[in-house]
Amino acid sequence: MSFFKKLKSRLTRSSSRLEDGLEDLVTEGQAADAPAQPTADPDVAPQHQTAAPAVVPVGLPSEDAPQPTGKDGGVFGRFLGRATTNEPRRVLDDDFLESLEDLLIASDMGVDTAQRVSANLAEGRMGRKLSVSEIKALLAQEITRIMDPVARPMPIYPKRPQVVLVVGVNGSGKTTTIGKLALQFKAAGKSVVIAAGDTFRAAAVEQLKVWGERADVPVLTAPEGSDPASLAFDAMTRAEADGADLLLIDTAGRLQNRSDLMEELAKIVRVIRKKDPDAPHNTLLVLDATTGQNALNQVDIFRNISDVSGLVMTKLDGTAKGGVLVALADRFGLPIHAIGVGEQIDDLAAFEPEDFAKALVGLDEA
Repeated sequence: MSFFKKLKSRLTRSSSRLEDGLEDLVTEGQAADAPAQPTADPDVAPQHQTAAPAVVPVGLPSEDAPQPTGKDGGVFGRFLGRATTNEPRRVLDDDFLESLEDLLIASDMGVDTAQRVSANLAEGRMGRKLSVSEIKALLAQEITRIMDPVARPMPIYPKRPQVVLVVGVNGSGKTTTIGKLALQFKAAGKSVVIAAGDTFRAAAVEQLKVWGERADVPVLTAPEGSDPASLAFDAMTRAEADGADLLLIDTAGRLQNRSDLMEELAKIVRVIRKKDPDAPHNTLLVLDATTGQNALNQVDIFRNISDVSGLVMTKLDGTAKGGVLVALADRFGLPIHAIGVGEQIDDLAAFEPEDFAKALVGLDEA
């Protein structure tokens, strides 16, 4: 199964909420408009048209233009070409936009981002009658536009070892993410060392050992309750001696409202920089998609403490509503390196904004 198919099938709560909600909005609108809006073939222009034609942005077929189909119609041409003459259509008006905003907010997109997406979708299209498939395509286009600038892989530097600090709250999936990254980097020909910096949770250390065995990479540990900053310093020494390309440092999960735990994280960063002033070269914040809008607060606080350089979103296969990833991109502009949809090694993949947008709104892969 391709990662797109996994993503679409596992974003069930988000995609079904959006898809069902859009269909309801359009169907209700069509029923309300029925007396004044007789059904007509959208591909046939009226013979006695007195109103001026609507202004349509370049590249988007107008409602009255023949809809392209087949492989030569382009990605969105193929989406829009799926609309049939029997498909419900609704006038894009203020009432519809208000309902659309509510639907996007319910999908965890947040108020500001939902308003921005709705306004951009409406620009130049007010008064037009749109079908569900057309609205989905426009939503996917707008979401992709927001997320394209932040879809970047984790940069690899010539510096050896490149120190990657992985942070996040309790249960966000840091340990599993580190294991998957180690295995994927090793498969790509990189030499990797893992530091089990969550010295307060024996289960995390054991979990990393399992991943280390799978990836055939060393996992450095310390006695339970040891100072994680000291372990990080020792791990840098070991990785440097081994000539490792990457050092991945796990950290204990910490609530962003616990100042003592956040100070401990700041100490790890300070100690690392005693050995290399430029380290950590990457600080990945792992976010649990099921936390919804709380992820925004986590980014705010963690980036002030540890200079977050990129995000990884996990658990999009859970009860997540997905839209929070759009809100994160819109508000912070931090690179989104990868997303996870399960526990298997291939359930973590590079973030592809167009695929994500399609899956979120319920479109099929092109």
